[in-house]
Amino acid sequence: MNPHPLSLVPARLRLAVFAALPVLVLTAACGGGGGSGERSDDIPSVPRASSPPRSTMSGSTPSTQPAGRSAFYDAQLEYVRCMRTKGGYEDYPDPKLSGYLDWAKIEEIASRAGQNEAVKGGRNGVCNAELQKAMRSEPERDQQKAYESMLAHAKCMRDNGVSRFTNPTMSGGNAIPGGDPNPASPSIDTTSPAYKQARQACKTKLIDGVDGMQ
Repeated sequence: MNPHPLSLVPARLRLAVFAALPVLVLTAACGGGGGSGERSDDIPSVPRASSPPRSTMSGSTPSTQPAGRSAFYDAQLEYVRCMRTKGGYEDYPDPKLSGYLDWAKIEEIASRAGQNEAVKGGRNGVCNAELQKAMRSEPERDQQKAYESMLAHAKCMRDNGVSRFTNPTMSGGNAIPGGDPNPASPSIDTTSPAYKQARQACKTKLIDGVDGMQ
Protein backbone atom coordinates (compact mmCIF):
# COMPACT_ATOMS: atom_id res chain seq x y z
CA MET A 1 0.00 0.00 0.00
CA ASN A 2 0.05 3.42 1.18
CA PRO A 3 -4.21 7.25 4.31
CA HIS A 4 -1.56 9.79 3.53
CA PRO A 5 2.98 13.04 -0.16
CA LEU A 6 7.43 14.69 -0.60
CA SER A 7 10.43 13.36 1.21
CA LEU A 8 8.47 10.26 2.18
CA VAL A 9 8.60 7.62 4.84
CA PRO A 10 7.69 4.13 3.61
CA ALA A 11 3.99 3.99 2.89
CA ARG A 12 3.67 0.85 4.99
CA LEU A 13 4.28 2.95 8.11
CA ARG A 14 0.95 4.64 7.57
CA LEU A 15 -0.65 1.21 7.85
CA ALA A 16 0.42 1.06 11.49
CA VAL A 17 -2.14 3.60 12.57
CA PHE A 18 -4.96 1.74 10.83
CA ALA A 19 -3.82 -1.66 12.11
CA ALA A 20 -3.67 -0.32 15.66
CA LEU A 21 -7.09 1.35 15.52
CA PRO A 22 -9.89 -1.04 14.56
CA VAL A 23 -12.54 1.60 15.11
CA LEU A 24 -12.75 2.38 11.40
CA VAL A 25 -14.37 0.25 8.75
CA LEU A 26 -11.46 1.06 6.48
CA THR A 27 -9.05 -0.03 9.18
CA ALA A 28 -10.03 -3.65 8.94
CA ALA A 29 -9.92 -3.68 5.18
CA CYS A 30 -6.84 -1.59 4.56
CA GLY A 31 -4.18 -4.21 5.20
CA GLY A 32 -5.49 -6.53 2.47
CA GLY A 33 -6.55 -3.92 -0.01
CA GLY A 34 -3.31 -3.84 -1.97
CA GLY A 35 -2.57 -7.52 -1.79
CA SER A 36 -4.68 -8.69 -4.73
CA GLY A 37 -2.51 -6.97 -7.30
CA GLU A 38 -5.68 -6.22 -9.25
CA ARG A 39 -5.05 -3.80 -12.10
CA SER A 40 -8.55 -3.33 -13.51
CA ASP A 41 -9.31 0.32 -14.20
CA ASP A 42 -13.08 -0.15 -14.09
CA ILE A 43 -14.75 2.23 -11.68
CA PRO A 44 -17.39 0.49 -9.56
CA SER A 45 -20.15 2.63 -8.18
CA VAL A 46 -21.46 2.71 -4.65
CA PRO A 47 -24.62 4.26 -3.25
CA ARG A 48 -24.05 7.80 -2.12
CA ALA A 49 -25.39 8.86 1.25
CA SER A 50 -25.54 12.34 2.63
CA SER A 51 -24.46 13.02 6.18
CA PRO A 52 -26.32 15.33 8.53
CA PRO A 53 -24.41 18.45 9.50
CA ARG A 54 -22.28 17.99 12.60
CA SER A 55 -22.48 20.36 15.52
CA THR A 56 -19.67 22.82 16.15
CA MET A 57 -17.62 22.94 19.31
CA SER A 58 -15.67 25.72 20.93
CA GLY A 59 -12.09 25.43 22.08
CA SER A 60 -8.61 26.82 21.85
CA THR A 61 -7.42 27.85 18.43
CA PRO A 62 -4.43 26.73 16.38
CA SER A 63 -2.23 29.23 14.57
CA THR A 64 -5.06 29.86 12.08
CA GLN A 65 -8.67 29.87 13.29
CA PRO A 66 -11.14 28.43 10.77
CA ALA A 67 -14.67 29.76 10.50
CA GLY A 68 -17.44 27.37 11.51
CA ARG A 69 -15.26 24.70 13.08
CA SER A 70 -16.56 21.16 13.26
CA ALA A 71 -16.36 18.46 15.91
CA PHE A 72 -13.99 16.65 13.54
CA TYR A 73 -11.67 19.66 13.36
CA ASP A 74 -11.67 20.06 17.14
CA ALA A 75 -10.90 16.36 17.65
CA GLN A 76 -8.03 16.55 15.18
CA LEU A 77 -6.74 19.67 16.90
CA GLU A 78 -6.78 17.82 20.22
CA TYR A 79 -4.72 15.05 18.62
CA VAL A 80 -2.28 17.58 17.14
CA ARG A 81 -1.80 19.21 20.55
CA CYS A 82 -1.06 15.80 22.05
CA MET A 83 1.50 15.08 19.34
CA ARG A 84 3.20 18.40 20.05
CA THR A 85 3.41 17.78 23.78
CA LYS A 86 3.24 14.13 24.81
CA GLY A 87 4.21 12.87 21.36
CA GLY A 88 7.37 14.96 21.24
CA TYR A 89 6.81 16.60 17.83
CA GLU A 90 6.78 20.34 18.50
CA ASP A 91 6.38 21.19 14.82
CA TYR A 92 3.47 18.82 14.20
CA PRO A 93 1.25 20.74 11.73
CA ASP A 94 -2.19 22.16 12.38
CA PRO A 95 -5.03 20.24 10.75
CA LYS A 96 -6.30 21.66 7.49
CA LEU A 97 -9.43 23.79 7.61
CA SER A 98 -11.32 20.71 6.42
CA GLY A 99 -10.23 18.94 9.61
CA TYR A 100 -8.01 16.44 7.83
CA LEU A 101 -4.37 16.12 8.79
CA ASP A 102 -1.69 17.68 6.61
CA TRP A 103 0.00 14.47 5.48
CA ALA A 104 2.53 16.23 3.29
CA LYS A 105 4.02 17.97 6.33
CA ILE A 106 3.57 14.95 8.62
CA GLU A 107 5.45 12.67 6.26
CA GLU A 108 8.18 15.25 5.92
CA ILE A 109 8.60 15.12 9.70
CA ALA A 110 8.41 11.34 9.74
CA SER A 111 11.13 11.04 7.10
CA ARG A 112 13.68 12.38 9.59
CA ALA A 113 15.92 9.84 11.26
CA GLY A 114 14.26 8.26 14.29
CA GLN A 115 10.96 10.12 13.85
CA ASN A 116 8.81 7.70 11.88
CA GLU A 117 6.38 7.41 14.81
CA ALA A 118 4.95 10.75 13.67
CA VAL A 119 2.54 8.79 11.51
CA LYS A 120 1.20 6.45 14.18
CA GLY A 121 0.16 8.26 17.32
CA GLY A 122 3.50 9.33 18.73
CA ARG A 123 6.15 7.41 20.62
CA ASN A 124 4.70 4.27 22.20
CA GLY A 125 1.25 5.27 20.92
CA VAL A 126 0.94 7.98 23.56
CA CYS A 127 -1.67 9.86 21.49
CA ASN A 128 -3.65 6.86 20.26
CA ALA A 129 -6.71 7.77 22.33
CA GLU A 130 -6.85 11.24 20.76
CA LEU A 131 -6.28 9.78 17.31
CA GLN A 132 -9.12 7.29 17.77
CA LYS A 133 -11.45 10.09 18.86
CA ALA A 134 -10.55 12.11 15.77
CA MET A 135 -11.09 9.12 13.50
CA ARG A 136 -14.52 8.45 15.03
CA SER A 137 -15.43 12.10 14.42
CA GLU A 138 -14.56 12.01 10.73
CA PRO A 139 -17.51 12.91 8.48
CA GLU A 140 -18.88 10.11 6.33
CA ARG A 141 -16.61 9.73 3.33
CA ASP A 142 -17.88 9.68 -0.26
CA GLN A 143 -16.49 6.25 -1.10
CA GLN A 144 -17.02 6.63 -4.84
CA LYS A 145 -14.96 9.82 -4.95
CA ALA A 146 -12.32 8.25 -2.71
CA TYR A 147 -12.07 5.24 -5.03
CA GLU A 148 -11.83 7.37 -8.17
CA SER A 149 -9.15 9.54 -6.58
CA MET A 150 -7.05 6.55 -5.51
CA LEU A 151 -7.52 4.90 -8.92
CA ALA A 152 -6.24 8.02 -10.72
CA HIS A 153 -3.30 8.13 -8.31
CA ALA A 154 -2.45 4.45 -8.84
CA LYS A 155 -2.50 4.86 -12.63
CA CYS A 156 -0.33 7.96 -12.31
CA MET A 157 2.19 6.09 -10.16
CA ARG A 158 2.49 3.33 -12.77
CA ASP A 159 2.78 5.89 -15.55
CA ASN A 160 5.65 7.45 -13.62
CA GLY A 161 7.65 4.26 -13.31
CA VAL A 162 6.24 2.43 -10.26
CA SER A 163 4.94 -0.45 -12.34
CA ARG A 164 3.90 -2.71 -9.42
CA PHE A 165 1.63 -0.10 -7.80
CA THR A 166 -1.80 -1.75 -7.60
CA ASN A 167 -5.24 -0.22 -8.03
CA PRO A 168 -7.61 0.39 -5.14
CA THR A 169 -10.59 -1.92 -4.81
CA MET A 170 -14.15 -1.70 -3.54
CA SER A 171 -15.28 -4.00 -0.72
CA GLY A 172 -18.64 -3.78 1.00
CA GLY A 173 -19.16 -0.30 -0.40
CA ASN A 174 -15.83 0.96 0.93
CA ALA A 175 -12.81 2.13 -1.05
CA ILE A 176 -9.73 0.06 -0.15
CA PRO A 177 -6.36 1.67 -0.99
CA GLY A 178 -3.97 0.15 -3.49
CA GLY A 179 -0.19 0.38 -3.51
CA ASP A 180 2.30 -2.37 -2.79
CA PRO A 181 0.94 -5.76 -3.92
CA ASN A 182 2.19 -7.33 -0.67
CA PRO A 183 2.35 -4.77 2.18
CA ALA A 184 3.47 -7.43 4.67
CA SER A 185 6.59 -8.04 2.58
CA PRO A 186 6.97 -4.89 0.46
CA SER A 187 8.21 -5.21 -3.09
CA ILE A 188 8.14 -1.48 -3.84
CA ASP A 189 11.11 0.53 -2.58
CA THR A 190 9.43 3.63 -1.18
CA THR A 191 12.81 5.15 -0.29
CA SER A 192 14.08 5.18 -3.88
CA PRO A 193 14.44 8.47 -5.78
CA ALA A 194 12.19 7.09 -8.54
CA TYR A 195 9.37 6.36 -6.09
CA LYS A 196 9.68 9.75 -4.43
CA GLN A 197 9.60 11.48 -7.80
CA ALA A 198 6.46 9.56 -8.74
CA ARG A 199 4.79 10.49 -5.45
CA GLN A 200 5.60 14.14 -6.06
CA ALA A 201 4.24 13.96 -9.62
CA CYS A 202 1.03 12.22 -8.56
CA LYS A 203 0.22 13.82 -5.20
CA THR A 204 -2.51 16.07 -6.62
CA LYS A 205 -4.49 13.00 -7.71
CA LEU A 206 -5.41 12.25 -4.08
CA ILE A 207 -8.28 14.29 -2.72
CA ASP A 208 -8.29 15.80 0.77
CA GLY A 209 -8.62 13.10 3.41
CA VAL A 210 -7.41 10.32 1.10
CA ASP A 211 -3.82 11.56 0.78
CA GLY A 212 -2.74 9.74 3.94
CA MET A 213 -4.22 6.40 2.87
CA GLN A 214 -2.46 5.32 -0.35
